[in-house]
Amino acid sequence: MLRSITLGIRLAKYTKVKPFYSVLDCFLDAVKRHPKKIFLHFEGREYTYEEVDKQSNKVARALQAEARLKEGDVVALFLANEPCFVWIWLGLTKLGCPAALLNFNIRSKSLLHCFSCCGAKVIIASEELQCAVEEVLPTLREQGTSVYLLSEACNIEGINSLSDKISPASDLPLSRDLRANVNIKSTALYIYTSGTTGLPKAAVVTHERVWAASFLQAACGVTSEDIFYINLPLYHSAGFLIGMVGGIERGMTIVLKRKFSASQFWGDCRKYNVTVMQYIGETMRYLCNTPQKDDERNHKVKMAIGNGVRSDIWSEFLNRFGDIKVRELYAATEGNIGFINYTSKIGAVGRVNFVHRFFFPYTLIKFDIEKEEPVRNSEGLCIEAATGETGLMLGKVTQRSPFVGYAGNLQQTEKKRLRDVMKKGDLYFNTGDLLRFDEMNFVYFLDRVGDTFRWKGENVATSEVADILSMSNSVLEANVYGVKVEGHEGRIGMAAVTLKEGEDFDCSHTFKQVVNYLPAYARPRFIRIQPCLEMTGTFKMKKVKLVEEGFNPAHIEDSLYFLDPEQKSYVPLTQDIYTAISRREIKL
Repeated sequence: MLRSITLGIRLAKYTKVKPFYSVLDCFLDAVKRHPKKIFLHFEGREYTYEEVDKQSNKVARALQAEARLKEGDVVALFLANEPCFVWIWLGLTKLGCPAALLNFNIRSKSLLHCFSCCGAKVIIASEELQCAVEEVLPTLREQGTSVYLLSEACNIEGINSLSDKISPASDLPLSRDLRANVNIKSTALYIYTSGTTGLPKAAVVTHERVWAASFLQAACGVTSEDIFYINLPLYHSAGFLIGMVGGIERGMTIVLKRKFSASQFWGDCRKYNVTVMQYIGETMRYLCNTPQKDDERNHKVKMAIGNGVRSDIWSEFLNRFGDIKVRELYAATEGNIGFINYTSKIGAVGRVNFVHRFFFPYTLIKFDIEKEEPVRNSEGLCIEAATGETGLMLGKVTQRSPFVGYAGNLQQTEKKRLRDVMKKGDLYFNTGDLLRFDEMNFVYFLDRVGDTFRWKGENVATSEVADILSMSNSVLEANVYGVKVEGHEGRIGMAAVTLKEGEDFDCSHTFKQVVNYLPAYARPRFIRIQPCLEMTGTFKMKKVKLVEEGFNPAHIEDSLYFLDPEQKSYVPLTQDIYTAISRREIKL
């Protein structure tokens, strides 16, 4: 609590101090304090604070000259997890340019949507993502977009090489005047969150929000002497804001990984003397699924910060890998409310305390799961959920805890606003999450409501998946939802579909459709053929019963299919396949 109050005072100070003191200024101060300290370890290479600073100066100058960037111009970053992600972002921040962090798994329609909704006129892509850029290049050129590839040369018309422009650029510091008008309420980033629209939404992240998220490590007791391991994607707020920007705020050393590897995890931790790790529920489970070794407690990791781990995996993780303080948290990129479990109580995402509630007011209200709407009393106001009762979490919108919304999407921003909650005229942010408070004030996450579920640490928007399925030769309509699989975090994609008149299910074409247009985590692994889709009175597709029924062929009369990557097709879901999935003999 004391740490949180101190950090709250710091944030309040930053809102008033002039000139504005940003996370970039915090980084530059760290460069002055310890220029030779290692900031990043990556694939056997080390980069000091001074080196990263100079490299970011070169990037800024190259982009200034080539792309004519100026304060306020939005630049989309379509980059893998690598050190250049960090110094390109720092370079853009030195020019006063917000960055849009694109998920490197997205393609075609989704990629264009994400690019256009943030108003970017420049995109910078990793060399390995050239094919994805080429796929949408005609549209980007029509829109007058400047496209840059991190390569020494590029012979594709409309794509400019950038690495060869960065190398000879000056590494001298840039004038602060280039970002003179940036303040704490200015947009710093666009981070994409998948939602009920079926396409990712660009959450507007202000400099105030960047500071608040960066304080999470400090609130957990992390210091500048710690070594932090990031294996989550930097396009996510967890990897970028909590991990990387939090590391800058602490002035610490970060070990950056291109992608998560369970087999290399503890070896990396030993090699780099990692003391703090980041996780999502899935990564924790993957670590517990690795073969046991004699030296798996031989490490210096003392803390794990993340979210989405099941209680049984949490316990198993501690039993196997030692006394590691797990700081499970609850938050959303665009949200105005979050919790940290600072007590290590297994299963909880936080604890209610009066200090937190004073600074960031919130309420848990009764929610009708079937109707997917809050329960209201005769006066039209919401009803608080009782202790122990599952309810919808809402964060009160105040000056201290604002909800900025989504770029270029007023409709979805408005959907997240809930009015007349506790009294007429009040305004709350609707998290879309079901939580529960127990008698000891611990907070538990239960589930997501609406049209989004989570699989492999990613949010899956059901209507986007349904749109792709409906483009298949034989499919008339699709109702997409997530189902629980024993031993796995989150929910895996499943779809109930109706077929066009006189058509049989085209297994091969449907497989090609989902593989070509959807990232692996969003592909429905199970298909259920139905004569008709059940609708509500307001013509919304019913999902609750389908979710409950799952995918066990012994209990379902409808034809079921399973996406088999080896067969490159959907195949009939037999009892043998179901059993193999239950026994984890088939990898999902």
